[in-house]
Amino acid sequence: MIRTAIVTHPIDVAAIIAAVASDANGATSVFLGTVRDVNDGRAVTGMEYSAYDAMASKELGKIAMEAAERFGGVTLAIEHRVGVLALGDVSVAIALDATRFVIEELKKRVPIWKREHYADGTREWVDPSSSIARTVAG
Repeated sequence: MIRTAIVTHPIDVAAIIAAVASDANGATSVFLGTVRDVNDGRAVTGMEYSAYDAMASKELGKIAMEAAERFGGVTLAIEHRVGVLALGDVSVAIALDATRFVIEELKKRVPIWKREHYADGTREWVDPSSSIARTVAG
């Protein structure tokens, strides 16, 4: 599933996440670009985005298709807002499941360990390969 849009309304982050969330995916990554208060040392009070909608929509779709081809059928949703935005407003939201490869390889290959602290006061080291098996199975 791929969904892209250039929008004039505030981006509904929960809807973007819901568009790609699935029990089959196991995880969803979200990138949010927001209007910041400083750029190049100058105070910013807001921002305005404008676009040639037809071309912008077409190129956004091409990027999404390239990602799907590169990552083998990624589930992806992208929205970019145009218009006047205030500080902290979300200007672009990207939600995808393509990072699954990275996190699973990280669990398998990177020497990082985790020790869970339980409510009963005990602690236990967790075997990353068993958490991978649970993730894949469940």
